[in-house]
Amino acid sequence: MTHLLPSLVQEELSAAEAVRQHFCSLGRSGIHAPGYFVQTFGCQQNEADSERLAGLAAAMGYRKVDTPDEADLILVNTCAIREHAEKKALSIIGQYKHIRDKNPGLIIGVGGCMVTQTHRSDKLKNSYPYVSFTFDTGAIHKLPSLVRDALTISRRQFIHSEEYSIAEGLPLAREQKHMAWLSVMYGCNNFCSYCIVPYVRGRERSRRMDDIVEEAKMLIADGAKDITLLGQNVNSYGKDLTEGYDFADVLHRVCALPGDFRVRFMTSHPKDASDRLIEAIATEEKIVRHLHLPVQSGSDAVLKRMNRRYTAEYYCSLIDKMRAAVPDISLTSDIIVGFPGETEEDFNATLEMLKYVRYDMIFSFIYSPRIGTPAAEMPDQIPHEISTERFERLLALQNAISDERNKRFIGRKLRVLVEGTSKTDENVLTGRGDMVRPVHFVGSKDRIGGFTEVEITASSTFSMEAKEIR
Repeated sequence: MTHLLPSLVQEELSAAEAVRQHFCSLGRSGIHAPGYFVQTFGCQQNEADSERLAGLAAAMGYRKVDTPDEADLILVNTCAIREHAEKKALSIIGQYKHIRDKNPGLIIGVGGCMVTQTHRSDKLKNSYPYVSFTFDTGAIHKLPSLVRDALTISRRQFIHSEEYSIAEGLPLAREQKHMAWLSVMYGCNNFCSYCIVPYVRGRERSRRMDDIVEEAKMLIADGAKDITLLGQNVNSYGKDLTEGYDFADVLHRVCALPGDFRVRFMTSHPKDASDRLIEAIATEEKIVRHLHLPVQSGSDAVLKRMNRRYTAEYYCSLIDKMRAAVPDISLTSDIIVGFPGETEEDFNATLEMLKYVRYDMIFSFIYSPRIGTPAAEMPDQIPHEISTERFERLLALQNAISDERNKRFIGRKLRVLVEGTSKTDENVLTGRGDMVRPVHFVGSKDRIGGFTEVEITASSTFSMEAKEIR
């Protein structure tokens, strides 16, 4: 069963209503309603999941608060992609003990990828007695019944899903009206040897096309101007369905909707990047001219040990096709440095990949062993000092390439979505267009959430400067 039965979703929504009525009976509604705080770690999929957690919290009668100290319900949505992310989450959960000491009625729930691992869930159960419950990535919809039970019978619960389904119809509380996440599928079947995702998010599950389109319509009606379609591997969309759709069909259907908005997507696996996908990017005006295509390594030997199922030559052929179809496309990638057994020759092949592709930007990481993955047991683990030195060389090369690539925009007039204000100067606006770097310019804050036209006046490694010409 891929999709959760509507009756089971309705049971949870009924539990949410029961919690809301409970608070109303105590005179805790409106401005007196209990507060909720959601702490999110990790990827865009976790951000999307947190918006559903927030929607369920609101359905239960909670109001959003700005700090955990104000909250009666704290939800921590965790990440497991690297050990550092897990340790950071555990550290912050540890700090919440002091808030619980001051507010004994506080409910603390921990969800996401980290707690899908039994050893992490057990640690929270045994070493964090103030945590009320955990729920894995297959049990987000169960939040209302977990909160209800914590309120009424004070029972600690630690949920491990036996199967991963898709729960349609859950409420949504979005952080920003003009930017939206839209999940098209969940899980992964690739089993890259370094990656924990298939173990913590389950096998690939595609949402029905009509459900995706209906949610896109809702987001557009609610003011979304920038919609990012999400999946661990969006290029695998539809392989588990009988209708014969693929991800290019999703792009065409969403782009056909009326409205002034643009579409992004991530993440794409190279082995499944099709000619139809490239054609969609080239022909659909609403698709941002940007492709995130993780390569991970430029060495065929390393790619084989990673179980990536493509070669460097094949990857470069995809880049050539993409640039032939969309000559000025912005390209980004993920790269792992210091994978077990990586030689200096292997690493140099990765540097050559950067020189060939000339990415606008990369997301690079030093290899982090994950318990339960094949790579964690591989021989020839690379010493940290070697990985760090290689990592610094990689960044130095890519920063030089990024500087060069960013300069091509100087003097161009571009349409950007104004996303907010600069982190360093609230009088400066920040926007994004087809390029991946943020664009900073002086303008009125009433531009936030809408499109405007700018002329790029300067570039640096990590951002662009512009003047508004609207």
